[in-house]
Amino acid sequence: MLSLIKTLALTGGDWVVYGLLLCSVVALAAIIERALLFKREKEDYAAFRSSVAGKEGDVDAVESAAKRHQGAVAKILAAALSQSQHGAAGVEDLLASASVSERQRLEQRLLVLGTLGANAPFVGLFGTVLGVIKAFHDLSQASAGPEVVMQGLSEALIATAVGLFVAIPCVVAYNYFQKQVKELLSGGDALGRLVLAHVRAGKAARK
Repeated sequence: MLSLIKTLALTGGDWVVYGLLLCSVVALAAIIERALLFKREKEDYAAFRSSVAGKEGDVDAVESAAKRHQGAVAKILAAALSQSQHGAAGVEDLLASASVSERQRLEQRLLVLGTLGANAPFVGLFGTVLGVIKAFHDLSQASAGPEVVMQGLSEALIATAVGLFVAIPCVVAYNYFQKQVKELLSGGDALGRLVLAHVRAGKAARK
């Protein structure tokens, strides 16, 4: 086991750099996919909000409009209002349930960005440590001057730089997308609460 660890330590940090570059491709794909998703979500929310503006008291109209849209907010309202005939309590419970479901959908792949953002610098540092170990080992095996170590150190530090290169965009994208999730669901909650108030008012009026 110890010999295996020593062999791994002497491989240097090149393979770590390649791994980080592969992670950067995965992160870029996740960022592009989520960016396109949130673009569609914002457009759909704006269209849906516009179609029900001033009609929040007409539950049937809101439900009909919600069924015509595919965004998270429309799906939440459609699911909640599908049981509006059973009263406000059922609508409120379905609002909460649908919001949780849509949050999970919107936050898909954000775990990848959060994990890479938090851990890529440490992976890069690991590659640098391996590179330093290899540099000093090479110096001990060759009758050469400090330039052997200097060259090895400069190559080893590339791993740390790549780790930061991967982590920084991931952290920025993760925080931005989390803000988008919060804004969408907050807008949906506000609209849902408004419609819920009208459901309660309608029920009270019928009494």
